[in-house]
Parts: sequence; structure tokens; C-alpha cells
Amino acid sequence: MFPGFPMACLTSAIEPLRAANEITGRKEFEWRLVAEMPAPVRSSADVRFEPDMTLDTADGLDHLYLIAPPKAEFCAPRHSMARLRWLDRTGMTLGAFSGGIFPLARAGLMEGRNCSVHWCYDAAFRAEFPDVMPSEAVILRDRRRITASGAGAVFDLMLRLIEDRLGRQCMTEVACWFQHPFVRDEDASQKVPVARTAATADRLSPAIREAIRLFDTHIEDPLRIPDVAAAVAMSDRHFERLFKRETGQSPLRYYRHLRLAKARQRVLYSNDTLREIALAVGYLAPAPMARHYQELFGVSPQDERRLASGLQPTR
Repeated sequence: MFPGFPMACLTSAIEPLRAANEITGRKEFEWRLVAEMPAPVRSSADVRFEPDMTLDTADGLDHLYLIAPPKAEFCAPRHSMARLRWLDRTGMTLGAFSGGIFPLARAGLMEGRNCSVHWCYDAAFRAEFPDVMPSEAVILRDRRRITASGAGAVFDLMLRLIEDRLGRQCMTEVACWFQHPFVRDEDASQKVPVARTAATADRLSPAIREAIRLFDTHIEDPLRIPDVAAAVAMSDRHFERLFKRETGQSPLRYYRHLRLAKARQRVLYSNDTLREIALAVGYLAPAPMARHYQELFGVSPQDERRLASGLQPTR
């Protein structure tokens, strides 16, 4: 547990295992709360959790998961990262929930592996770790690495671990205890909201989904809207009309909002300069990006970063 970790991920991990123990009448699963230091750790909901052990004493575990906000740092980086790498060499399965993928990757333990990264952290993760392949999958298992994108994905992961150990019947009963009616396959994609609408991308028509995919893969080098219309075999007029009908926005407006949303991820979850962020989302200079950012989010990127750090905004 790192300070500020998402509490929902922790409870989503523990409660299904607890239920499996109750259903079977046996202690099939045990869990321990681990922290770098022996002091209580404050969660995102400001609830503090007392660790059962420190990272230095975390021996004999089958799995160890990191749970953290994206900008989490070790108190003693060299020592604690070396400790994680040593645990890996002992054969322990390592993983991460939500933003916990960031410290796991910073320890050099995701090189050459795929991982599940929450969509709201994707831009910041890709910028910091260009040699690691983030996936839209809600859960990803890759050679003793298990990553889950958010609290719902963690719950699904635990159901899979219960099924692996105790069978499908027990897993189904645990899911029904929590009225979790739909158990997603591990390769299921994350639900991603369509920018500035109440829809999710999977509810759009194939042509509009493809246009959004093209927008999403050309953030640094923005495409011309007529070129996107041609790529989905539509006239400019028909594309504009259909896109606005399905998303409530013009393609140009949507595309700008998408680029600014990627910029916001890096403002909040990276230490990149505003110039670096502007160039990464298709602006030639930070000033126009900052102006559009303020118009869309109601706060400048500088002030949003300061607020996220607990500092006072500039006046």
C-alpha cells in the first residue's frame, strides 16, 4: 500500500476471498497488508490501514500486489526496488492494481511485458514507459505479472483466482453473494467514456468508433477531419452529421477535447513540462494549449498541477 492508494481496489481484492473462505468453511485464502514502512497508510478515502508487515519482511507470499496512485514513490527507492526485484527472483508473482502499475514499472519489473493500464492513466503511462506495452484489457496476466485496471477489474481478477483454486461453482456463488451478475473475461476491454458525452465507445456505430480510433492514434500528429471522413468512406457532410448525432459534438470539437484530455492526464500524473505536453498532444507551443485547456476544464494546467500537489493556485 502506498499513501493515497485507491481503497476500493483493496476491498475488491479482499472481500471475494473472504466470501470464498466462508462458503467453503475453510481458510483457502489468506491476505496480509504490506507497506514500505511500519506506520499506518492513508487511503484515497482518508481511511488509514495498519500494515501487517513491511516490504522487507514480506517473505513466503504467493502473490504481492502494488496498490498506489500514479505518482507514488518509495521512501527508499533504491532499497525497496531492489527488494521487489529480489522477490521476483524468488518466484513470487508480482502485480499491480490501478495506479500501482507505475511503481512496479519504475522498479524495472515490467520490461518486455504487457500490462493493464486504466484508461485515465494511459497517456501518462505511455509517456513515462515507452518500452512497456499498456493494454485496454481489464485484466492482464503475463509471466508472473498480473495487472488489473481498477476496482471492478480487481474484483473480477479475484473471482478468476477463486475459480482456478476452487472451481466455477464456488466462483459463481461468490459472485452472487455480491450481486456481481456479469463476470468479464480477462481479455474484455475497459469501458471508456466518449469525451463530453454520457455514452461509452462500444455503443457507437462501427464507422464512428473507427474515426475515434484514428483520432486516438494521432494525438501528437493531428489528422485533418476530411481525411478521417475519407478513411471511414463517408462524405465530409455525412460524417459531420453522423458524428454529431452519435456524440453530440462535431468531429473537430471532439478531437480537440480528446487531445486535451490526454494533456490533462500528463498534467496530473507526470512531471513533464507544459511544452513537452503541448508537443505530445499536437500543439506547437504551450500557450494555445493552455488557453484551450482553461476553456474546457475551467482551470489552467499550471494551477491544476499545483492543486493536485496540494499547493495554492497562482493569482
